[in-house]
Amino acid sequence: MITAKAPGKLYIAGEYAVVENGYPAILVALNQFITCTIKNANGETGQIISQQYQNNAVSWRRQGDELIVDQRDNPFSYILAAIKVTEEYAKACHQELKVYDLQIDSQLDNQSGRKYGLGSSAAVTVATVRALCKFYHLKVTKDQIFKLAAIAHFSVQGNGSLGDVAASVYGGWIAYHSFDRQWLAEQRKVLSLPKLLTLPWPNLKIEPLSVPTNLKLVIGWTGKPASTSRLVDKIAIFKAEHQVKYHQFLENSRLCIKKMVQGFRTGDLRIIQDQIRTNRMLLADLARQSGVDIETPLLKKLCQVAEQFGGAAKASGAGGGDCGIVAIDSHVDLSHLMIAWQVAGIERLPLTVHYIGDVQRYSLKPTR
Repeated sequence: MITAKAPGKLYIAGEYAVVENGYPAILVALNQFITCTIKNANGETGQIISQQYQNNAVSWRRQGDELIVDQRDNPFSYILAAIKVTEEYAKACHQELKVYDLQIDSQLDNQSGRKYGLGSSAAVTVATVRALCKFYHLKVTKDQIFKLAAIAHFSVQGNGSLGDVAASVYGGWIAYHSFDRQWLAEQRKVLSLPKLLTLPWPNLKIEPLSVPTNLKLVIGWTGKPASTSRLVDKIAIFKAEHQVKYHQFLENSRLCIKKMVQGFRTGDLRIIQDQIRTNRMLLADLARQSGVDIETPLLKKLCQVAEQFGGAAKASGAGGGDCGIVAIDSHVDLSHLMIAWQVAGIERLPLTVHYIGDVQRYSLKPTR
């Protein structure tokens, strides 16, 4: 039996801009996981079982090297995409494809099944890729796992930066520059998967960040789920209709993240907090201009309360619900902030940063 897991994530800053080629964001991996377990099947039919979907199972079989799913309308798109891409790579590495049972267990939802907004689709993709690479004895690096998972995830979602995939692969705090997805789509048609994994991907850069010793990350959950794809699509309409304003937002976001990364490099909490506040204002301007509801009333309340106690706060990710993040001095007593959140109906998520291996050993450099 093979087991692999991948952590959830949150965006700290750089949302929306990061979907454009080469634009940066900062993310953090968290200690809530999706776990993928694989074992050889008994017979010619395997099962895919996911706790995320009330333990519903999808039965499947092989038709040659094709994976044939017996249930037409199924909620397992990211799992199936991860299987398809990883098995394509396994076959290219001369591994014989097998029939197996695959089970997914998730900590990224609450007990009632509502999502926290911790990137469950990315984590389930990464966990499935990791487990299958173990199952097929594929010797892969973190960079290769990222690229396999990114290909699989993008084939389903069709938009987004894949920063959440990077956070689930590399762990810790990262600065992420999105790659050229159009280039990937074109190369996918003409290059073998092993070749594509060895190439540098245009604009892709993933850098680990060291965290100031006095920085404490506090996460609040509004209880309202949000659809990232839907919100990103709405911003795409604004981009098409107001290109000058959108380009100005991109450049302001790039400068903000550049300054924030410098704050991490120098261990300066004040710089990081200032740029979190700047990024919140940039997103607020984008929301006003586009009509997209990024900072909901409860997210606004989350931020206002945190600021009263010296924290720098903003919505995390696409907004419209889900989580807000607070960067605050670790010496601050959080008890009064927590009481105020509780009164407002905001739940603190008891999460910590999850690191994977030696965070100083990777740094994908950008190419143009």
